[in-house]
Amino acid sequence: MQLTQQAHNLLAGAAERIEKHRKADAIIRLLDSRGRPVRNRRVKVEFLRHAFLFGANIFPLYDFEGAQHETYGRRFREVLNYATLGFYWGAYEPEQGRATGRERQMRIAQWCRQYGIATKGHPLVWHEVYPRWAPNDPDAVKPLLKARVQSIIREFRGLIDRWDVINEATVSQNFDNGVGKWVARDGAATVVLETLQWAKEAHPQAFLLYNDYNLSPAFEQLVETLVKRNAPLDAVGIQSHMHRGEWTLERAWQVCETYARFGKPLHFTEITVLSGQHGWELPRPWASTPEGEQRQADYVERLYTLLFSHPAVEAITWWDLCDRFAWQGAPAGWLREDLSPKPAYERVQRLIRERWWTPTQTLTTNARGTARLRGFLGTYRLTIGAKTQEFELTRGKNEWVVRV
Repeated sequence: MQLTQQAHNLLAGAAERIEKHRKADAIIRLLDSRGRPVRNRRVKVEFLRHAFLFGANIFPLYDFEGAQHETYGRRFREVLNYATLGFYWGAYEPEQGRATGRERQMRIAQWCRQYGIATKGHPLVWHEVYPRWAPNDPDAVKPLLKARVQSIIREFRGLIDRWDVINEATVSQNFDNGVGKWVARDGAATVVLETLQWAKEAHPQAFLLYNDYNLSPAFEQLVETLVKRNAPLDAVGIQSHMHRGEWTLERAWQVCETYARFGKPLHFTEITVLSGQHGWELPRPWASTPEGEQRQADYVERLYTLLFSHPAVEAITWWDLCDRFAWQGAPAGWLREDLSPKPAYERVQRLIRERWWTPTQTLTTNARGTARLRGFLGTYRLTIGAKTQEFELTRGKNEWVVRV
């Protein structure tokens, strides 16, 4: 992709923005049992995980077996700290009252907890993957949806506390089913507000998103209305499936600027960039190519750098990590079908785990018993002799006190 001068300028300013928005300072203070400063003590500082969420959907984790399951899981956690789990109604509950998808999602959520990977459920209300058994009358489907939303959120509480509560309501009225007819009758804003309120009732501390691909005035107006009506909306989810071609970097930045004005964090919830021929639902096998992999890698490195540098963005989720099981059979992953890494995987790994990673270091406290750290926002482990303690580096003032 040929870059314009504006794109060059955006990328040229990214390092400064990252330094400003993604890093912070901390004072580490060591005290003895009497509260006196401990001088000249060595403190080992290790960065454990980013506060920023770098993710992918983890739908096929248990579709791989044996060594391939282990490889997929290792590839996932060696780069990413965030996973999207699937709760599509028609797949989760193919027969009324028979939630056959529950066990699978519970198993994946427990795997994520084991490896310290943050989780999000997706989606609880949507006009697609609609169960064959579900009614098309809005008044009949609403109590079923409310029960579904609240029971799932309560059941997975502690394992999954982030939710794409409702998906793509700006286009739902075009679908001839219960959700589509509900939105057509009451309007997208009313439906989104109500579903968010259901979720909030079920788990007042949950992190709730509205998610859409329809980057249009309708989406902007919907978010504006939700904010004005004080909806329990914690972040705006933005999809960016680029099967037909990559967004310009100027467009990506403008999308951030457009939706940041509503004062909510932005999550890029579904990103697809192909490593093969551009297109939509092409005949299979739809192959990844060396040229396409290089194009994908170059673009992904620039896009992630740009998004990570924008102060409103808090999460980036690649949609399909591996070409096998990828949506539409597209060559959309960072891993090939045999789970070998493409250049995009290696580029993002270097960004997240090297360029944007606070290196392990040993500091020594001064005469006042303090040491100073500057690093990326996230979780740190301090080791002083045999004692270890974890702290969160956040925006603003950070003072970590350890009694030794």
